[in-house]
Parts: sequence; structure tokens; C-alpha cells
Amino acid sequence: MSQPPSKRKKDDSYIDSLLRPQSWNDYIGQDRIKKNLGIILEAARKRGEPVDHLLFYGQAGLGKTTLACLVASEMGAQLQTTSGPVIKKVGDLAAVLSNLEPNTVLFIDEAHRLNHMVEEVLYPAMESRKLNIVIGQGISARTISLDLPPFTLIAATTRVNLLSGPLRSRFGATFQLDYYNIDDIEKILERSAKILGVRVHDEAFSTIASSSRATPRVANRLLKRIRDYSEVHNIPVVTSDVVVTTLEMMGVDALGLEPHDKKLLEVLIRQFNGGPAGVGSLAAALNEDRSVLEEVYEPYLIALGLIHRTPGGRIATIRAYEHLNIAPPPRIL
Repeated sequence: MSQPPSKRKKDDSYIDSLLRPQSWNDYIGQDRIKKNLGIILEAARKRGEPVDHLLFYGQAGLGKTTLACLVASEMGAQLQTTSGPVIKKVGDLAAVLSNLEPNTVLFIDEAHRLNHMVEEVLYPAMESRKLNIVIGQGISARTISLDLPPFTLIAATTRVNLLSGPLRSRFGATFQLDYYNIDDIEKILERSAKILGVRVHDEAFSTIASSSRATPRVANRLLKRIRDYSEVHNIPVVTSDVVVTTLEMMGVDALGLEPHDKKLLEVLIRQFNGGPAGVGSLAAALNEDRSVLEEVYEPYLIALGLIHRTPGGRIATIRAYEHLNIAPPPRIL
């Protein structure tokens, strides 16, 4: 059973920063990536050079930003953070690059949302530390080249396929973050419970982990809502029953499916006879943006084996019917 630390109050922003791992020892899971990154960082330290450019990709909440922070911390480097949607034009990127200090780690989140013209400026910056800027227009236009200090670019994306081939090829190492296993999620929850000052029975950690979508960010979000419920109802120790009650209030089931996930499955089964159904048709039926279905809903449902992607569209599996207690048609029995 985890024990609470001091009773001091912490606001939400402070709590969120504390829940983020501060060292490699705190970072649980993704062991293959940690091992490979450790070699890259140690080699860079021995050579006295900045770390090679890195690309992290995987679903939201798996720890891409945390890894970038840890790389900067391990190298004793300043971390500068931005995102693809913020860098709308070449001038925005030029302003960021021209103000870099030596050995800075530049982290670009949602890198798949960089436009093509911005990517063109990144190529020489990453390869030869040159910032090429076009001044003027028409026949009077000229290009000037500015030297950049040594720096490391770390890019993170949930849609690596949307990055251009030339950009992907300029990263020295590319890492895919996978969903976590239950044991690692439980360890993350135990650490978070201590930070939050929540007393949790050991079996309750397993119940939370099973509904966490195998994602640390979701696990911590559920734990905070369970903490809220226990505080409001003056419950000193969180048990499995408390967890189940809180999750039911939130509409989260034992597999971690939320109302929008179950609605997608129900629409696919009831309106499209289990599929195949195109993602555009599903998005229209759900009144959702297509990218939301592809980036938020589908990855976990596919990982659970509840839907399949086929050339003809999305198909509900027999497990989806069973989970929703809907009789499957004879064709998939």
C-alpha cells in the first residue's frame, strides 16, 4: 500500500510537473528506447559533441515530450520547446533557429504539421548548421546564409507517415514508442500516488492500470479523478471498489474505452453492419473530424483488436460485438 508524503497543498500545474519523470530512474517502461538512447548520449558526452538529431513517434501520452526533457537534462543542455502549428511560416522558424544558444536542444512537437516550406529551411540547418534566408522578391531577391551554433533537434509526432522522406532521413536516430504493459503502468501509478499523497490498495492499482489505455498520461488522469472522488467522499484509502465506482461515473469501462470509443464501435456495427466502412463515412456519422478518428480513436481500438483496417474500410471484429454484448452476424462467427 502506498503511503502519502506530507500534507502540503499543490496546485494542478505543479502536480503535473512533478508527475513527469525527472530522471532515467523515474522513467518507467520503453526499456529498448532507454537503452539505445543511453548509448547515444554517453557517446556524445565522450566526444564532447551535441546529441545527434532524434525523432520520436507514437500515440499521444506515451512519453515523447518527457524523453526530450530527459535528453536535455542528461546532456546538461538548455531545452527550447515549440510545435509544428506554431511555426506557420519560414520567418517563424528562422527566428527560433537564429536565437539558439550553443548545444541547445530544440524540441518540436507535432512535427507532422510543419509545412513544406518550413521543412526546406530545416534541411541545411540540421545537416550543416546553416540558416538560408531569402531577402527581397523577384529579380532583386538574394539568399544569405547564417551559421548556426551546434544544436540538437528532437521532433515528436503521432503521424510519422506525414513527415516527408527527406526530413525523416536527416534524423540520426528514430524511435517508436509503444503502448505500455500493465506492470509498467502499475509502477507509474504507484509513483504518482506517492506524489499526489493518495493511499491506494495494491489491487486497486491493477484495476486502474487495466482501464488506462496502456498510456501513462491516461493512467495519471484517471488517478487524479479517483483522488478527487475519494477526497469529496472522505475515503481514506482507495480500493478497487472506489476505482470501479469512479470509472463508471466517468463512463470508462474495464478495457479503458470511453463513451466516444463505444459510440464509434456502435455506429460501425449498427449503421454500417460491422463494415467495411470508410473513415470519411464514419467521421460524418459521428460528426467528428476525420483526423480525430485516425489519431485519437482508432489506434487503441486497433491495438485491442476491436476493429481492423482493410483496403475497403474499417471492420468491427467479433471481439467488438462481444464487448458491446451485441450478437455478431453469421458471417463473422
